[in-house]
Amino acid sequence: MAQNAREHRDDQGRSEYQGVPANALPLTATEDRQWATLAHFGGILGCVPSLLIYLIFRERGPFTAQESKEALNFSLPPTIAALLANILVFIPVVGNIFAVIATLIWIALTCFSVAAGIHVNKGQPHRYQYNLRWIK
Repeated sequence: MAQNAREHRDDQGRSEYQGVPANALPLTATEDRQWATLAHFGGILGCVPSLLIYLIFRERGPFTAQESKEALNFSLPPTIAALLANILVFIPVVGNIFAVIATLIWIALTCFSVAAGIHVNKGQPHRYQYNLRWIK
């Protein structure tokens, strides 16, 4: 049995293994910059990559926490708008207009995310000029 693990017996005498939760180590400076960069590049796929990076790594690296939150705040509204536009594509007659709008949103989000990712990869924090900053 592992040194920090405990064995516990329930009321019926069966043993239950209870492990100790793993404490994640802080990110190194290189890893911190890498995950912050990936949070911005993830904007190509919408807000999900930056959300996952924020939730997983926010307590392990300050630069990653700051930049993934910035990327999440920036990519969340366009992702919602693009999803709505993609749903509205199924409306007859005007559906093509919404397809074009969804495509333009994705192209803009991709351009801004790649530019921010390149900036952050140099170790410099990035602030999007137009950002709602819903997550504080």
